[in-house]
Amino acid sequence: MSRFDDELLHALDASAPAEPRAEPAAPRPRRNTKLVVILLALGVAGMGAVLLSFENATVYSKGVDELLALRQRLIGRTVRVEGTLVRGSLERQERPCAYRFQIAKNGARLAVDYPQCVLPDTLRDLSYTDVDVTAEGKLAESGRFQATRIMTRCPSKYEARAKQPGVPPTVLPALPGASIQ
Repeated sequence: MSRFDDELLHALDASAPAEPRAEPAAPRPRRNTKLVVILLALGVAGMGAVLLSFENATVYSKGVDELLALRQRLIGRTVRVEGTLVRGSLERQERPCAYRFQIAKNGARLAVDYPQCVLPDTLRDLSYTDVDVTAEGKLAESGRFQATRIMTRCPSKYEARAKQPGVPPTVLPALPGASIQ
């Protein structure tokens, strides 16, 4: 070997540590199982509270026949019920201001009370067509439906029917007891 190689080996030997030093191991973090259990319990309780609060906010939508079949389970719960206005059943009460009518679907009938002075414009007792009604409210123990909101289908269906020959124009009849000013 050359002198240069000897010097290089000597320099490398001098700079290298004799033994690799072992660094002390870092202490392992202690797992606090109590904290983990508490956090898990709080998470589960929070999710349970959220899910339970949504239970009462759920609004079921049922046909008249379905509502009456599930009557005992749905009494007092907010429900949407769908049906067709029974012709001749729409009545207005003056004091206190309220409306009463019946809706039917698949042979089942339901009496509806609506304690408001104003109905949707399309809720009329028409002799030449069926009026589809959706009522939102609660079913009372008496079997009557206490509506807080009334909705009807789009009136374009009635206008198309009225344009047919032999059908009167789209002049909606006045409600019994209502005055036009």
